[in-house]
Amino acid sequence: MTSLNTLNNFKSKKIRVGRGIGSGKGKTSGRGVKGQKSRSGVAIKSFEGGQMPLYRRLPKRGFNPIKKSNIAIINLGDLQKLIDNKKINSNEKINIDNLKKSKILRKSISQIKILSNGEFKSKIDIEADYSSKIAKEKIEKVGGQITLKNQSK
Repeated sequence: MTSLNTLNNFKSKKIRVGRGIGSGKGKTSGRGVKGQKSRSGVAIKSFEGGQMPLYRRLPKRGFNPIKKSNIAIINLGDLQKLIDNKKINSNEKINIDNLKKSKILRKSISQIKILSNGEFKSKIDIEADYSSKIAKEKIEKVGGQITLKNQSK
């Protein structure tokens, strides 16, 4: 009767190390003589012989998203200080382009968000991408106007 499992015929026999000198893998079990690699429990997987390892040569990516949108957060108190110091003209419409030209924001910033921290007393017309409800209320309470670009209501 033939065996049902025909794959067994093609399997190579497992080498049993440390089973005497006649096996060819006896005594040191093919590990050579002495040294760190001849001992058990050794893991030198990423060691490159003292050369700077690959994981340290490559730049860190971590959890920084590649397509991160740079949103600048501006508090109303900070806006008031800029108006008081005459870095921003409150009569003109304030938007991201004006803030970049006056070097208040970096060039890499793509969106702005207005938050309500601080005292605010100037009447301004501002264009932003995002805004908190309280900030919007504060601007409209003083007589100013805020237009949101990305939010459609």
